[in-house]
Amino acid sequence: MDRLAKQRALAAVERELAALQAQYELAMSAFKFDEANALQRKMTVLEEEHRALSVDLPARPSAPEPPIGIVPALRRPRRLRRGR
Repeated sequence: MDRLAKQRALAAVERELAALQAQYELAMSAFKFDEANALQRKMTVLEEEHRALSVDLPARPSAPEPPIGIVPALRRPRRLRRGR
């Protein structure tokens, strides 16, 4: 399996995992524990497949660090003086 095919398969597994996670959360919030357990077993199988696919692929680049610099300070609004 070439690199591009592995990346596509990995993306498909990640999408399916996200959908199963959403279904799992809904089942748990509705107190459907049997359904949630079945979804959790499916998620475990997909997580193993995800690990197997991601072994040969390089890690995704992390988000770049924010630039370090001067942080603007907000000024306090001016107080209006009452006329005496």
